[in-house]
This record gives sequence, C-alpha cells and structure tokens, in this order.
Amino acid sequence: MSALEDRKDQPCPCGSGNSLAGCCLPYISRADAAPTAESLMRSRYTAYVLGEIDWIVGSHDPAGADEVDRTSTEKWSKEARWKGLEIKSKAQGLAGDQTGSVEFVATYELGNQVVAHHELARFKKIEDRWYYVDGDMVKPKPIVREGPKVGRNDPCPCGSGQKYKKCHGAAA
Repeated sequence: MSALEDRKDQPCPCGSGNSLAGCCLPYISRADAAPTAESLMRSRYTAYVLGEIDWIVGSHDPAGADEVDRTSTEKWSKEARWKGLEIKSKAQGLAGDQTGSVEFVATYELGNQVVAHHELARFKKIEDRWYYVDGDMVKPKPIVREGPKVGRNDPCPCGSGQKYKKCHGAAA
C-alpha cells in the first residue's frame, strides 16, 4: 500500500472533491468498510484508476467472485486512461439498507477511442459490508422528434411557401 500512501493527499479519482485519504483509500486499503453502495462504487472506480485489482476482486460478491477474470481486469485497468466518474442515480444502498443500485458513467480512453461505460450496478450487503453483485449496460435513450416529420414535398416549416426540398431541405 506504500504507493497509495504516497498519493493520499492527491484528489480522489472518483471525483468526490476529497483527497484520496479522505475518500476511497480507507476502503481500498480495507481500513474501513464502505458505508454505502455509492461509496463502494466510487472506491471500485478509484481502484481501476490506481490498478488496485485486489480491491476489485475483493469487493465483488463472494458468490460470483470466481466469474471475475483478474487478468483481463488488470489489463483493462492498466491500459485505459481514466477520464472520470459520473454518478447518474442511486436507489437504496444506504447504511441501513441490504441492497442498492448505482447508475454511473465511467469514461476512459483506450487506444485513441474515448469510451463511456454506462452501467446500472447492483450491490448487496453481507455481514455489514457492501459488495458489487453485477450490472447491466444502460443503452442510450432514443432520440424523439419534437414535431412532425417534414417530407421533401411538404411546405417548408419556415413559412417561405416553397417545398421543403427547395428551401431548408436543400442544405441537408
């Protein structure tokens, strides 16, 4: 943990605004248990950023821990350049709860491609410790047109009196 101790005064990668020591380090080092599902989620993101794969594996639900591919997890952690974590929503997952979920977007760059990993993660508490159970990728919401579709031969909505294809449709 000496590498983590050297970074303890730096801002925490999870984006909380706190120092690493005042945020995720106590959970990653196992000095404290994460009090909420969100704090566990943040510490897992931070562990990916810092390459702390033992925490990724150790914070996974023991019932499914054998499904974690440590080699590919470590490779992803090291090869990605982590850009940030955004918590979109959370349900339950507080200190008095037994289950919870956190919707998040973890952005990273791999090669020359920026990826937004958007997931709805599920957590459960076992003997007063939160564990990551699994998650589902969140698909982007479809774009919904606000007004009716304008056809090529319909009058242009700008009011010019011309057909759409001869007016604003010509530029498209």
